[in-house]
Amino acid sequence: MHPQKSLLRHTCNAQVAERALFLWNNEHIVSLIGQNRTVILPIIFEAFEKNIQSHWNQAVHGLTMNVRKMFSEMDAELFEECQRQHAEKEARAKDVAEQRELNWKKLADAAAHNG
Repeated sequence: MHPQKSLLRHTCNAQVAERALFLWNNEHIVSLIGQNRTVILPIIFEAFEKNIQSHWNQAVHGLTMNVRKMFSEMDAELFEECQRQHAEKEARAKDVAEQRELNWKKLADAAAHNG
């Protein structure tokens, strides 16, 4: 399953992303996903969210939404937990970025004051 995650996350080629997402619609794959969803969903959740938020291709966006919905219906509790963890991770990343920006501003102010 990790190659598909990689394709989802890093490709700019919409056809490749579409093909990777089509794999998630295969009946056998869905059965395997259902059996291993507690392992799979936390791994791929962020990639799906990034596709939904920013992928430029509408077909990839739609396929991602379909697979995301499948996971939501398959195990709503797990899906909500992944959403919560993703939101917390995003908030922490925002806090770190804001702190970094503040530190650079302090450094620039100190350099300007001493320089």
